Amino acid sequence: MIRKILLVILLLFILGTLGVFYIFSDKSESPLVLITDFGTKDGAVAAMKGVALKLAPELVIHDLTHEIPVFNVWEGAYRLQQTAPYWAPGTVFVGVIDPGVGTERKSIVLKTKANHYYVGPDNGLFTLVAESEGIEEIREISSANRLPNSQNSYTFHGRDVFAYTGAKLASGKMSFSEVGDLIPNKQLLMLQYAKPAFASNIVTGGIPILDIQYGNVWTNIDNKTFEKLGVKEGDMLTVKILEKERIVFQGLMPYVHTFGDVKEGDNLLYINSLLNLSIGINMDSFAKKYGVSSGADWRVEVSKL
Repeated sequence: MIRKILLVILLLFILGTLGVFYIFSDKSESPLVLITDFGTKDGAVAAMKGVALKLAPELVIHDLTHEIPVFNVWEGAYRLQQTAPYWAPGTVFVGVIDPGVGTERKSIVLKTKANHYYVGPDNGLFTLVAESEGIEEIREISSANRLPNSQNSYTFHGRDVFAYTGAKLASGKMSFSEVGDLIPNKQLLMLQYAKPAFASNIVTGGIPILDIQYGNVWTNIDNKTFEKLGVKEGDMLTVKILEKERIVFQGLMPYVHTFGDVKEGDNLLYINSLLNLSIGINMDSFAKKYGVSSGADWRVEVSKL
């Protein structure tokens, strides 16, 4: 009996010790998530990861994507917003879509009210996460938080500034207050785009992105705005897609839950996984068939018959 009690006490001690070790060993570490327009044809992404892991070998690094179209800050902003809500508080995102690298644009770390950290250029890349999560503070990265001996490099801030700073934050080797000076009034460069709206029984919005793999057209018309039309599943709606003032598509299509609710080859309106209104074709590419793209010049109008 005494032997069993001693074994139980020993087991509890071991489990307790492991638990304490786990708590303290992971206490200061957060995931590091990278998003760039570099592609993976050369060593740019590997260089960023090397900088981070040399500084903190224990870091776990994840790739959001490295296939943002080159210089497309808007698409980078959208992919960040699409992904960030599913990551835990404390996650550090390093974003490098930076056509102004080496110029006077600021290198910053944005802390949001969701307790996410965004490291990168102040060029509009963080527009959407700032709007959706709220700005807590913004700091400009100081010269002290730069890869040692990289001061003569002007065109690879992804490696020399952002990966290095992000790794220091994610590993707990630096606190947010040590990043650099606070930017007054929480000033952040924000991209301009068409916001979702409802007026005169018409819902309008922009096309921030395409569902690239399948050619679906993703609008920024959120479910709540769309519901103001008072439609129900199966209703036929008038859809107009414009590039600036040029009508690219105009026609009728049903509002349904999913692709299989219409015949193969038929158009449909549906709510996508981000709970935004989207346009597609069952088993085909709507964007390719009708020549639709995305960006600030594109907008959508939806109305009842």
